[in-house]
Amino acid sequence: MVETQHAASLSLPDANYNAVMNKMIVSNLVHRPIRSLISIFAIAMEVTLILVLVGICFGILNDSKTRQQGIGGDAMVRPPGSSNLIGLSSAPMPIKVGQILERLPHVKAVAPVLMQAATGGTLETIYGIDVADYPLGAPFHYLSGGPFQGSDDMIVDDLFAESAHKKPGDTVEALNHTFHISGVVEHGAGGRKFVPITTLQDLIGAQNKATMFYVKLDDPKNYAAFREAVLKTPGMGQYNLTSMQEWLSLVTPERLPGFSIAINVIIGVGVCIGFIVIFQSMYTAVMERTREIGILKSLGASKAYIVNVILRETVVLALAGIIVGILISLITGVALRSRFRTLTVDIQNAWILQASIIAIVGAIIGALYPAFKAAQKDPVDALAYE
Repeated sequence: MVETQHAASLSLPDANYNAVMNKMIVSNLVHRPIRSLISIFAIAMEVTLILVLVGICFGILNDSKTRQQGIGGDAMVRPPGSSNLIGLSSAPMPIKVGQILERLPHVKAVAPVLMQAATGGTLETIYGIDVADYPLGAPFHYLSGGPFQGSDDMIVDDLFAESAHKKPGDTVEALNHTFHISGVVEHGAGGRKFVPITTLQDLIGAQNKATMFYVKLDDPKNYAAFREAVLKTPGMGQYNLTSMQEWLSLVTPERLPGFSIAINVIIGVGVCIGFIVIFQSMYTAVMERTREIGILKSLGASKAYIVNVILRETVVLALAGIIVGILISLITGVALRSRFRTLTVDIQNAWILQASIIAIVGAIIGALYPAFKAAQKDPVDALAYE
């Protein structure tokens, strides 16, 4: 063991203690490069697992919030008991509700939207709209092509077009129906695929129905007055009214069913990986160093000294693994966004810090038993170990 080269360090003044111990630790790690590299990459995979999977979860959530903001509405009118997750509700609202809303005070514009979940290799939500009303903010910014020209036309956003290699004039299969792309718009206005609302109503058997209504007010500060007017309107009290700001505050990991559970499972799996690898690495290292530990203890090394050596090695491995893991995560995020243009990977600084703390704590816990086992070794038995 490399510690024998530094046995004299045990009697050094305190000022030189840390420097000598750190040199000893680095020498130990370099002396066993394969094991050190395996431990580093195992911790890196733990950090990568947490950052990338959590980044995908938060990316999807934040992307949904950003796209809803892009519609330009100040209020949302939804069916009773509807989910905060846009696109999960059916279409139980009569389209004539929009005419009632248009007559209320402070209402500037109303856009009915029919949403239908579809699977075409991936789960997606198709928006049935009237381009004359939607979106409520700035009009669609067409990058190529233009609005609907017929009932079988579809407008797609630029991210979908890039991902699927589509352009105006190409066809898209959705809901067992063939649509022709009439235009490609800039992303960020709700959905990624838009079809005429009447066409979608016919396809899913929801004639004259809508999933929700987006409402543009003359001033967002007048939402309270608008809400009061809706509730006073006969037959409208049953509907779910939410301001856009309120909805954005509700769509959080804590309020979404299963989201926090999924995050905790990801973290738990990552911690188990780091714990097991560090435990196995340090335990094996202690077994291999039995004789050398005996030499150190015979020279006067205390139990605390032995534990300190093992734990410091662990922290060095953990820090190296964290750095590698962060780099791999950032590269993976860029690669995923490049390969899957509609996928958002949001690797936040706060989660980089949390993943780093989790990796260090997990590694130290994994090294505790091997460290204390090394400290308990009898120097006479250790010196006789072959």
